[in-house]
Order: sequence, then structure tokens, then C-alpha cells
Amino acid sequence: MKLWKHVRAALLLPFLAIVVIPVALIFFSASDSLNLASHWPWLMVLLQMAGIGLMIAGCVMLVLTVRLLATVGDGTLAPWDPTRRLVVVGVYRYVRNPMISGVMCVLLGEALAFASGWLLGWFALFVIVNAVYIPLVEEPGLLRRFGEDYLVYKQHVPRWIPRWRAWDGRAGEPTAP
Repeated sequence: MKLWKHVRAALLLPFLAIVVIPVALIFFSASDSLNLASHWPWLMVLLQMAGIGLMIAGCVMLVLTVRLLATVGDGTLAPWDPTRRLVVVGVYRYVRNPMISGVMCVLLGEALAFASGWLLGWFALFVIVNAVYIPLVEEPGLLRRFGEDYLVYKQHVPRWIPRWRAWDGRAGEPTAP
């Protein structure tokens, strides 16, 4: 039953954002390619390599996040089944929203790999929606649930772009990973 909660949350949220919507956009806009291959084939190869790298990094971040939410946070990534404990270990020592950061990496990677304006637009829309949702809805909920611990964490760990060095959680000073 617990596994089903995580599978359902992953299928409804990140899978929808990084697979279903991009596939639909590519399918319904087959002529969207920026046609870089005919003019600059080397540029297309570089974009595809960068895109694949971003997609791999994003997927790794997604897997690490779901695992930590389940094992340490005692919850899922879904807003209807949030964590019961504040997670400040692993990838959360570098970035507060690794799930969103991971999805953003995958979406930007898809836009680059497919040289798609539609996918780039979907990436931009995803960023804008989360730029509004997270500070207005998610963060106040975390503050209510975890209080001062969340405020301290929020002061030291950035929302989406990871720190270079892990936050140690004590004095606010970074430590080696």
C-alpha cells in the first residue's frame, strides 16, 4: 500500500510533467523543430548532448528525492500526502526543492535535445507556475508544519539552484559533502 502511494504520486506529478505533456507537445507539433541540423549539424549535436546530460541529472535528482521523502520524510512528493518530518539530508542539503529542480532539468533537457520551441515554452510555463506556487502555497505550509526548523533551513539552502557545498544544518556553515 505504501509503495502504491509513491507510485501514484510520481505518475500524477513528475511523470505527467516530464513525459505525458512533452510527448503530446511533440506529437501535436511535429514541425516544431528549430531545424538546426540542416544549418549547423554540430550545434544540434551539442544541444542533444547537453539535453541528454540535463535529463539524466534531473532523473537522478528525482529518484533521490522520492527515496528521501519516503524514508526520511515519511511521506510522498504529493501535496495531498506531505512528509511528516522535515528532510534536510542528502540532496536536500544542497537545494530545498530538488524535485522541482530535477523536473526543470529534465524539461530543459528535452527542449534542447529536441530543439523544440514548444518544449521550451512548456519549461518556461512550469518555471513560472512553480515560482508562484511554491512561495505562496508550499512554503507557508512547510512553515506551519515545521516552524523554526524550516525557517533556519530556508535561510541557508536555496530554493532551486543547488549550493556548491552541502549545508551542515548546525551553524549554517557549508561543509564538504
